[in-house]
Parts: sequence; C-alpha cells; structure tokens
Amino acid sequence: MTFTTLCYLIKDNKYLMLHRTKKNADINAGKYIGVGGHVEEGESPADCIKREVYEETGLTLNSYKCRGHITFVMGDITEYAFVYTSDDFAGKLRENCDEGELAWVDIDKVMELNLWEGDRVFLKLLGETEEFFSLKLVYDKDDNLISTTIE
Repeated sequence: MTFTTLCYLIKDNKYLMLHRTKKNADINAGKYIGVGGHVEEGESPADCIKREVYEETGLTLNSYKCRGHITFVMGDITEYAFVYTSDDFAGKLRENCDEGELAWVDIDKVMELNLWEGDRVFLKLLGETEEFFSLKLVYDKDDNLISTTIE
C-alpha cells in the first residue's frame, strides 16, 4: 500500500497538467496528470503536496484545498491518493520538470488529453462539486478501468 498526493493548479480557467514523458518504467508514461507524488516518511499529505508542487513546478502553494480521497486498486497494488486544488500560488513556473512537460490546459479541453480513465471520473467531480469526495477505482491487469465506486 502506498500514499500519494495529486494537485491541480488553476489559473485563468486552466489546469496545470504534467505530460509524463521522462521517467523510465513510468506507469504514467504518455499520460497527462496533475502534479504530486509519494508521501515520504514523517510527512502529512499536506506536507507532501507542498513539497511535490514546488519540486515539480517551482511554484509555492499559498493555500490549497483537499478535494477528495481516491483508492486506486491495480491488481495486488493499492494506492491511496489525496487530491488537492489550488488557485493561490506564487513563483515562476519551472521550464524543465524531471518527469515531463508542464502545460496550462483549458479546463474544458482537459478531457481531450491522454488521461487514465479513472482520472476522467475525478476530474469531472472536481468540476461539478465543491464537496469532498471519496472514490474507489479498480483497474484490471491491462490497466482498463473495471469498477468505479463513489463512496
């Protein structure tokens, strides 16, 4: 079991998306995702998202909101992710990210990107409600989404 964080930065009705193109053996290779990563020993999810956003983007979160909790089940691997949004950040966007290319994408165009099918579910929830959500996404061995449960 692993704990991760994910953040969607918002500016001018756009999400900051990370096109994962640079890491070897990357489960997210070729996909667009938000920024974030693994919670390290001694970190809270909030500590993690602040650190990960800065490391990947060069931006510092001034404020953020935890919007949901996702349980990803991929075979015998379970990942718990905390999803955040922020429209209050400072700094200059890093030109080079070690994990891929960063791009501001119109929120109404995000669904046209190469996304995980489960990401489409929670991105829709982010757009439709301000309420905190809990979601379980189950994938088969071929990375096909086979079950979605909003809890």
